[in-house]
Amino acid sequence: MNKTMLVDAHLDLAYNVLEYGRDLTQPLDTIRAAEKGQSRNGIATVTLPELQKGDVGLVFGTIFVMPTASPLAGIGTKVGYKDAAEAYRQGMAQLDYYHRLADEQPNVRLVTDQQSLDEVVVSFATEENRLLGIAPLMEGADPIRQPEEAELWYERGLRLVGLAWDDTRYASGAWRGSRHGLTRDGRRLLEVMAQFGFILDLTHMSEKASLEALDSYPGVVVATHSNARALVPGERQLSDTQIRLIGERHGVIGVVLSNSFLKAGHRHGERKELVTLDQVMAHIDHICQLTGSAAHVGIGSDLDGGFGAADIPAELDSVADLAKIGDKLRERGYEQRDVENIMGGNWLTLLRRTLP
Repeated sequence: MNKTMLVDAHLDLAYNVLEYGRDLTQPLDTIRAAEKGQSRNGIATVTLPELQKGDVGLVFGTIFVMPTASPLAGIGTKVGYKDAAEAYRQGMAQLDYYHRLADEQPNVRLVTDQQSLDEVVVSFATEENRLLGIAPLMEGADPIRQPEEAELWYERGLRLVGLAWDDTRYASGAWRGSRHGLTRDGRRLLEVMAQFGFILDLTHMSEKASLEALDSYPGVVVATHSNARALVPGERQLSDTQIRLIGERHGVIGVVLSNSFLKAGHRHGERKELVTLDQVMAHIDHICQLTGSAAHVGIGSDLDGGFGAADIPAELDSVADLAKIGDKLRERGYEQRDVENIMGGNWLTLLRRTLP
């Protein structure tokens, strides 16, 4: 079995705990049994034991709050925000959860600097006492009440920020076809983010907003959970132009494992057997071809992002199965070094040149 330390650049851990009441310290079977017959957020795929079982050593744990104005609000959602004050309270509660989890679980670390990153990586040198690192990532920047407040969030451990999920006060999102791009506050937020060395996540931003951000943001840019639009139409996916530009900026793109993002025309609820790891390979291949190497692609599974085990590729049942992607890459002829980089090394390289 491949014992490479894996990195998953997008999991909604705090949202699943605070919104759905999941105890992620429990075994997966326990959570599935407790939720049997429920439809909210799909069949569970992510717990701390499953991450450990799957050799996942680092995840980007999101701070995600749902805007009540979004067309998607209300789909199994108990809590949403109507204004910046509510977004701030809900977002800070999620960041507090990550701090609390790291305090209460001896094998969990918040990854906010080189020292904490090294501690996690070194722990994987042996089979025992391996750590799980969580790097906080904000998905949609409305919890930042004004641009200057990014400093407060940085001091509390936030290291990656995506300006949009749906439309926000800072940028147009990809869901509704909005075209206004970056707002004045969005441009100011990027200026403040650059001062502190935040990583900018372009995922969910409209094409106009993302291209404006690529043009104006001097720091590191990534797309933590985005696939190729050439294979699955829609602005939620990345255009070839966006992919090339992220590669030119030495960024990394995390491939999403939702079946509807992997196969054109696939709909939520259709048989999962219709999508396999071959579709995952197609998106990885496409990104590698456009960027000229395997250095700019990784995994950003979003496995706990609402679609559940019934809507991920046929070979996968939980986050513990991510290593099967590496096995498939080897079957496709990828060299072992490239496999290790795609499965985690590219994200680690990016963090090593970015974190303080």
